[in-house]
Amino acid sequence: MGLLIGEALALLAVAMAIFLLLVDLKHRHIRWAPHYPPGPLPLPGLGNLLQVDFQDMSYSFSKLRRRFGDVFSLQLAWKPVVVLNGLPAVREALLQRGEDTSDRPPMPIYEHLGYKPSAQGVVLARYGPAWREQRRFSLSTLRNFGLGKKSLEQWVTEEAGSLCAAFADHAGRPFSPNKLLNQAVCNVIASLTHGRRFEYSDPTFLKLLGLVEGAIKEDTGFLREVLNAIPVLLRIPGVARRTFATQKAFMNLLDKLLTEHKEAWDKAQPPRDLTEAFLGEMEKSKGNPESSFTDANLRLVVGDLFTAGMVTTSITLVWALLLMILHPDVQSRVHEEIDSVIGRGRRPEMADQERMPFTTAVVHEVQRFGDIIPLGLPHMTSRDSKIQGFFIPKGTTLILHLSSVLKDETAWEKPFRFHPGHFLDAQGRFVKPEAFMPFSAGRRVCLGEPLARMELFLFFTCLLQRFSFSVPTGQPRPSDRGPFAFLVTPPPYQLCALPR
Repeated sequence: MGLLIGEALALLAVAMAIFLLLVDLKHRHIRWAPHYPPGPLPLPGLGNLLQVDFQDMSYSFSKLRRRFGDVFSLQLAWKPVVVLNGLPAVREALLQRGEDTSDRPPMPIYEHLGYKPSAQGVVLARYGPAWREQRRFSLSTLRNFGLGKKSLEQWVTEEAGSLCAAFADHAGRPFSPNKLLNQAVCNVIASLTHGRRFEYSDPTFLKLLGLVEGAIKEDTGFLREVLNAIPVLLRIPGVARRTFATQKAFMNLLDKLLTEHKEAWDKAQPPRDLTEAFLGEMEKSKGNPESSFTDANLRLVVGDLFTAGMVTTSITLVWALLLMILHPDVQSRVHEEIDSVIGRGRRPEMADQERMPFTTAVVHEVQRFGDIIPLGLPHMTSRDSKIQGFFIPKGTTLILHLSSVLKDETAWEKPFRFHPGHFLDAQGRFVKPEAFMPFSAGRRVCLGEPLARMELFLFFTCLLQRFSFSVPTGQPRPSDRGPFAFLVTPPPYQLCALPR
């Protein structure tokens, strides 16, 4: 009897091995297509998961680029991936082949947060009618509430005043600016989505910020990639709940804020913010099963705006102040330009930007050097396409290695150094090279780019108008190299903000 059971188990093991081998061959057969991009040989079942350093994917991709060229392929478990490097490949994919490359790959790891075919928000939504509807709504609503208009500029300027007051409270003593910068930028987003700002000491506000920070940390690393590539693992009881607990808590808090907002909404009044505008569209589309204006989508759109709109801008400002204390000569020139164009008696305005080429160049160079989203967000081909002469089949995940563009040695004079001269011509006028694409490009260009540009200029100039920043006495000079993550943040540092 025992012998028969052993033989049966052996046969089952052989059958399972054959089945997995056939599945593996099925998923890797596209590698044999003519003109498919070259890449490292994948292992059965795992693909190239063990050949990519998920703790520093940008560096790992740079090494593979030197070996295989600007366009190379990977297989993450059974998921085909093509990595695009350098300005020509990235521009061709985003601008010339945008209709082919603007889809998003399925993200099984986000299903526990409410992302599903009928509700995908706007950032991670698949390329199609629902995405177009939500992107069009978000852009038009942001414009209606002041994107590019004076009202939003006033919100940002007033928040910058609150931020400067909070900096002044430290009375020149050393402190880390991260928390205050997060709070200021988050309040701009809260004004747009909820029609209100929070006091910096508000417990709900502090909890929200903490959860956003924790959610970003959860959303990176090897485990995330494994679960996304092998989604069957998410069915193991408790795996998703334990792995993404902070993201779930963040969405739960947003749900609570949205419920309070809906209860206070007066349908008879014009909408005061994006949430009320969305609720109005829900009322109009009642009975339309094709509409993407649903409760499920509202929470995801607001969540997208909070995470994408807040974190990237605040991290860029953290980089900006770090680079000012590391480059006092640059800070001094910014001070001189602010004093010459604006003076110290009024707040900066967006209209000042045209007369401040050096300050504008510094802000852009902070974005280039900081390089905070080195891999961008993944795209996916919605049909067979060709990029740089390589065949890219439908359903292939595309990773746009934006760092390879922002640090391209053929496009920038000093790609690995902080050098505002990258954005100035021989006469000192501001210029923007085409290799500058921190917001990506094409159909999926960052939804909040105009708002981010406004915030960066106004917050930065308001702070530099009021303060001189320096490394605290007795503390070592901080590094300007941040550890790799989905969002690259500077290493922890403190500064002193001395009133000018």
